[in-house]
Amino acid sequence: MHFITIEMVFYWLFLSFCAVPLIVLFISKWRYSYWKRRGVVQLNPEFLFGDLRDMLTAKISMGEAFKTIYFTLKNKKLDYGGIYLAFNPVFIPLNLQLIKDMLMKSFDNFQDRGIYNNPKDLLSYNLFRMGGRPWKQLRVKLTPTFTSSKMKMMFETLTKKIDKFPPIIDQCIRDGSQINVTDVSGRFTTDVIGSCAFGIECDSLSNPACDFRIYGKKVNEPNYLRQWMEKAFPKNLLPYVGFKTLRKVEDFYKNIVLNTIEHREKNTVIRKDFMQLLLQLRNLSDDEKLINNKEKNQTRVLSDDEIIAQCFIIFIAGVETSTITMALALYEAAKNSLIQDKMRQEIRQVFAKYDDKFTYEAAKELVYMEQVILETLRKYPVSPTLPRVCTKRYNIPGTTVFIEKGTTVEIPIWGIHMDPDYYPNPDIFDPERFSQEEKAKRSASMYLPFGEGPRTCIGARFGMLQVKTGLVGLLKDYRYSISSKTPNTLSYTPTVLFLLHPNEDIFLKPEKI
Repeated sequence: MHFITIEMVFYWLFLSFCAVPLIVLFISKWRYSYWKRRGVVQLNPEFLFGDLRDMLTAKISMGEAFKTIYFTLKNKKLDYGGIYLAFNPVFIPLNLQLIKDMLMKSFDNFQDRGIYNNPKDLLSYNLFRMGGRPWKQLRVKLTPTFTSSKMKMMFETLTKKIDKFPPIIDQCIRDGSQINVTDVSGRFTTDVIGSCAFGIECDSLSNPACDFRIYGKKVNEPNYLRQWMEKAFPKNLLPYVGFKTLRKVEDFYKNIVLNTIEHREKNTVIRKDFMQLLLQLRNLSDDEKLINNKEKNQTRVLSDDEIIAQCFIIFIAGVETSTITMALALYEAAKNSLIQDKMRQEIRQVFAKYDDKFTYEAAKELVYMEQVILETLRKYPVSPTLPRVCTKRYNIPGTTVFIEKGTTVEIPIWGIHMDPDYYPNPDIFDPERFSQEEKAKRSASMYLPFGEGPRTCIGARFGMLQVKTGLVGLLKDYRYSISSKTPNTLSYTPTVLFLLHPNEDIFLKPEKI
């Protein structure tokens, strides 16, 4: 008969304590050699953090982290490289031809973003996050809602909102105070999307404390744990640990959408907005012009939940991205009076041509303003990286290297945009980079603020129209200059992972002209 002595217990405990670290060390060493074993140059990952310690500890933003990685790999004269996000291998393409191939010719190999989405987590199950067949089906349904004719239909809604700018700016001038253009731009885009996507007049330009604005700001409130989990935690496990994007926000927007649907159907209300177009898609027989009969037979009816989710992503994509772009375009214009004067001169010339009215056709003729917006998105791409996941094993052209199915890919947009080989003196703000002559000299893969290929931003046309309209309202009769509250340089919020979100609001000094 054998007895277990206290010495034996301590002996086995000692072995266990020694074995566990050794096992962890072995597994991590094996994991952190993933790229090396596949013939891909990698950096020097740290245990637990991989190559992104500063990002994962919220010291720098995701955009800054991947821009640094871009230049680190490029300085090694590489076309691509491998890094680690915690323990997850991430492929970083640098070569423009390779990027073009992945986004376009070999799109079927990289058609998903690899971002968390869950049908039971309503706000996450939208066009931006979805992948595979559900994404393809929904993209076909929604594409007709973003055509030029639909943008023209909604243009009057945009122009009505800029009538609220003068009282706000004039009050700042009377008070001798600076105007917070980040806040004003956010209230403008909130009102536009509130009307166009949800069919409600929230009027946050007159009432900044309205619920719609407050809940909209909650979406991008820094939440380190939630965003860290979403980026580094295995996506297929998130639903099982109770992860959900924004519970309270979901309830708020869900109620708005369902109440709007009920009101329109009971009262036969028809408006020129996205909500109306989505309702037509929900009942395809109501509008035979939306899609042809062949497409109609292949497309299932849009559900109420799908409408809610798409309204939400229109709100997210339409408010925060346009807010940041408007504010930073004004920031650069305030620092360069020649650029600002040229924008204003173009606005006034176009208004004179169209009898002092701002029409859809007039907006299309604001060519220099569009160059300013495009340059803003080069220097400050709101989406600083372009995420993809390999959906089918991919052989890198001209090599024996394969990217395996399930591998994460991050295209470092901000790094490309700030590369002096592509954009000389990249820190200088120069809208002439986007003249027709200069654009013709560049590869499309040198400029990716809207993505490229079949998953290019579906709302890019609307976003450009919205930013143009906002800038017209702010610039036509007012001049802006930097003030004591204007930041000399910008820093970026590290806990808003997917956006290049400035820490500082942009304050400028307004002047009536």
